Amino acid sequence: MGNVLAERTYREVMTREAPAPATPLEAAARDFVFGEVWPRPGLSRRDRRWVTLTCVGAADAPEPIDEHVYAALNSGDIELEAMLEFVLQFAVYCGWPKASHIEGVIRRQWARVLRERGEEPGPLPILGNEALGVDDRDERIRRGVEEFVDVNLIQAPRPETPYIHAGILNFVFGHVWQRPGLTRRERRIITVASVAVCDSPTPLRSHVGAALNSGDVSKEEMDEIALQFAAYYGFAKGEALGSTADAIWADRAR
Repeated sequence: MGNVLAERTYREVMTREAPAPATPLEAAARDFVFGEVWPRPGLSRRDRRWVTLTCVGAADAPEPIDEHVYAALNSGDIELEAMLEFVLQFAVYCGWPKASHIEGVIRRQWARVLRERGEEPGPLPILGNEALGVDDRDERIRRGVEEFVDVNLIQAPRPETPYIHAGILNFVFGHVWQRPGLTRRERRIITVASVAVCDSPTPLRSHVGAALNSGDVSKEEMDEIALQFAAYYGFAKGEALGSTADAIWADRAR
């Protein structure tokens, strides 16, 4: 029965038939990852895809990146526009070279999806500059400070370095977090997975704490994020994410 569930879930998630496992790793991937993790009710499949896409993108794993991008688009779980917005959020927290690779994969896999539907892929539409936000620099920094506080639930840092002034206040919170292409909850899930990947204790505690304390992500959902993350990036790092969430939740209780 477990294998039947795993095969059905694999088919639904990956949008193709599950291959017969030929190695212990393949058997575990089928029976545990698709038989036990993906079917769990604590997160939507769309949310699990955000965690998974972040993990395979950060891991520089070409075949899994291709497979999961294709499956997310082909299933309809994630729209092309949201997937492209994910690339920008991912770039901020996992790096531009990795994001550049994912964007190329998205273009290729979307063309594949269209061809399989009998449609001829064309160029993506040109985006308008109005999507880049306000031009006034003082207003942009002011709004960046406000967004930093709203997202992180702590006081914004003083603009004393290029990293903080041009990067954090002007771009990351003055623009990216304010874009409409993803919900704040989705940006939190992608960001939590990204900072967990990067072994960054301070950002990890900050973003996990803000996600929980804002109410955008419940503790039960964070536990599911940690499990999904562990399945795709390793249980040691998954344990670090889960332990961080546990410690923050215990602090709240006290």
